[in-house]
Amino acid sequence: MVELQTPQMNSVFHALGDATRRQMLRDLAYGERTVSELAGPFAMSLAAASKHIRVLEGAGLIRREVRGRTHVCRLDPGPLASAHEWLGFYERFWTSRLDLLEQLLRDEDVAKGDAGGTTRKAKSKKGVLG
Repeated sequence: MVELQTPQMNSVFHALGDATRRQMLRDLAYGERTVSELAGPFAMSLAAASKHIRVLEGAGLIRREVRGRTHVCRLDPGPLASAHEWLGFYERFWTSRLDLLEQLLRDEDVAKGDAGGTTRKAKSKKGVLG
């Protein structure tokens, strides 16, 4: 299990808490980008983009390399894997709870069916969770 209160984990979730930074990470998933390329889709200055990039760097989510006068960024997926593992615990927890709830509701429907009640249509887990 991934540690819950590590400074890096806190930094990762802080970095992911901003839509601009999430989009930058998504763009980097397709390959290296310069700071200008990362800033391009947004109405922001290069200085503002650099602030977002520093937050992503601080969380260990990206690496920046200076090539001449150009700063090139690339994704470092390691911290995302740790966050995914941490979130996976809660996904398993809620899936098991929803499975239990589904079974209880089915049992209740069966009991009502025996008493002449109507039965509930069960939703698939996919429909409930996503």
